[in-house]
Amino acid sequence: MMKQIAAAAVSAALFTAATIVPLPTLAVAHAAPAKGCTDGKNRRVRMVNATSYTIQRMYGSNEGRTTWEEDVLGDSVLRPGNSVVVNWDDGTCYCVFDFKAVYSDGDTSTKRTVDVCRLETFRFVE
Repeated sequence: MMKQIAAAAVSAALFTAATIVPLPTLAVAHAAPAKGCTDGKNRRVRMVNATSYTIQRMYGSNEGRTTWEEDVLGDSVLRPGNSVVVNWDDGTCYCVFDFKAVYSDGDTSTKRTVDVCRLETFRFVE
């Protein structure tokens, strides 16, 4: 089954606890080196698996890169209905990233040019 990706920009005023509570959450994953950007922009995004497949690997690379960075899930997976908050601050001060998910059935989905400085929630959907 083909999977899709949906980005949802949610203002802080509309981001209620009810949006988060039903989703079991993993610890915050970091795509950043020890030294982050100092421009004051928040690059933390809640990544939601709204598919019926487990996400085994999740990648994100800023628009200046030509290859995928490391798997931000590491040894973990993102099961259906779960979410993880990822800090996409990789120290370069880029806001625009490309995302890639690899699912338990071997399928992949990719979304390009996602502005992580303006986005609070990102959903992988079927």
